Amino acid sequence: MSTDTVDVARRRFLVNSTTVVGAVGVGFVCVPFLASWMPSERAKNAGAPIEADISKLEEGRMMTVEWQSKPVWIVRRSEKTLADLETLTESLRDPNSEVVDQQPEYAQNAARSRKAEILVLVGICTHLGCSPTYRPELAPVDLGSDWLGGFFCPCHSSKFDMAGRVYQNVPAPTNLVVPPHYYVTDTTILVGQDGEAA
Repeated sequence: MSTDTVDVARRRFLVNSTTVVGAVGVGFVCVPFLASWMPSERAKNAGAPIEADISKLEEGRMMTVEWQSKPVWIVRRSEKTLADLETLTESLRDPNSEVVDQQPEYAQNAARSRKAEILVLVGICTHLGCSPTYRPELAPVDLGSDWLGGFFCPCHSSKFDMAGRVYQNVPAPTNLVVPPHYYVTDTTILVGQDGEAA
């Protein structure tokens, strides 16, 4: 048999076998690579909406839930607190919540909420990301006689009223963020998703 003779059938078999093995190899490389682009279950859960039961939340009290690794505050406000909000307009940087990315459209009102008595805020200062403290008391010595309750950031002394609106002449540039939320029932709030109000 001559060495110059080409076995076409054998060559075709080797080419086809190599192609199949190469395709399988590419599949073994691509599947884990493409799977790494998908968020993990932990990441999915971190961004998932969270339910908050406010049935036991008393007037003047605040509860905290975690959503997207951030503290979310839920406060039940009194009628007096709501009335006091109207007296602060001149002291605030953005009293009418005109910076639209700070709250959903349904919270662009005087109370910055779906239901006036319930406030829902992300508990992170808009200056450098510290977490302000809840200061509901009236006229404490360290905050002055004109303090009507709200949130005080101890990092750089930014102050926010009981609607999360920022005072003038403090480092924080904007109001505290109102996250998307809606009422599943009268006593259950779903934080992290817009929906129809109950």
